[in-house]
Amino acid sequence: QYSAVDTNPLSVYIMQPIWNKIMKIVPLWIAPNLLTFSGFLMILVNYFLISFYDWDYTASGSSPGLVPSWVWLFSAFTTFCAYALDSIDGKHARRTQSSTPLGELFDHGLDSWATSIFLLSFFSVCSRGNGKAGLSVHTMYIYLSIVLFNFMCSHWEKYNTGVLFLPWGYDISQVVLIAAYLLTSAAGVEVWQKPFLFGYYITDALVILLIGFSLFLSFPQTLYNIHRARLKKTLKNDSLYEGLLPLVSPLLLFLLLTVWVVLSPGNILAKQPRLFLWMVGVAFSNVICKVIICQMSSTQPELFHWFLFPLALVVYAAISGLLGWTEEAVLAAFTVLITAAHVHYGVCVGRQLSEHLNIYIFSLKKRVQE
Repeated sequence: QYSAVDTNPLSVYIMQPIWNKIMKIVPLWIAPNLLTFSGFLMILVNYFLISFYDWDYTASGSSPGLVPSWVWLFSAFTTFCAYALDSIDGKHARRTQSSTPLGELFDHGLDSWATSIFLLSFFSVCSRGNGKAGLSVHTMYIYLSIVLFNFMCSHWEKYNTGVLFLPWGYDISQVVLIAAYLLTSAAGVEVWQKPFLFGYYITDALVILLIGFSLFLSFPQTLYNIHRARLKKTLKNDSLYEGLLPLVSPLLLFLLLTVWVVLSPGNILAKQPRLFLWMVGVAFSNVICKVIICQMSSTQPELFHWFLFPLALVVYAAISGLLGWTEEAVLAAFTVLITAAHVHYGVCVGRQLSEHLNIYIFSLKKRVQE
């Protein structure tokens, strides 16, 4: 049984009434998963469009104007649509009486991937190597890690409490992203390169918001909710080992990735930031999907995710100098491998669940039993 709590005033008093009105215009024959997947495809198309104009995250800094203004407008549109579709898919499922574990997994599984894509697209607005106004590639990596850490904490919290306490940062981040894209489309990327208050840049304000919501609001709230469940004796896991088990693989993943970033002889993050950060997002998504499945099925997650072993070999070969000038090629090959593996995993799990539940993924029709 899916259980979620949303206490964000922005969501409860402003966004939810909007989503309720939008939901009413969705035809009843459309499957909720189709809404979820359509939103994910929109942010994916937007990401690849921005990547075409700004592969190395320098277009908005060194040569403003390389990214046409209509691209930022399209980014605002796709972000809003993805935000809306992700917010109404559950409502539409209840409206059509088609809520299933498959829908929950489909929604949260795609969210675990979309979380990184949202941020990787936004980095193109800020640009890298652009003085005080820009972001360094290492700062991008840190920001991405913080955001993914927040996502991980939400589902670790549900693994232990059985309730998903929706983080306040999600709705706020979506609104900020849409506003940032609209501002960039209207005023140009130059607006990010000028101080706007007391010598501080807009990127500085976003950093404060990100760190503030992550480290001083979301994470403490997660610990508090788990502590409260423990006092009420409603924790799903009695032992400390079982409670902390879902954190092992994600934390080891970030440890290995950070070692690669810091000790890479060829400074791989600076040479291929988009490729490396994409790989980080995909690897994280696959690890967290396993946690989500274990949380939904009340089973124990594996101690070490299989991605960790080939990643450890690649990291060792890279930092020891064994890869040499082939480090970028190996990164590209490894990124293709884990992306293909993640897509394959998602397809297989989706097909198995649809067969088990006797439903179709993208249709409200029932399967014909053989």
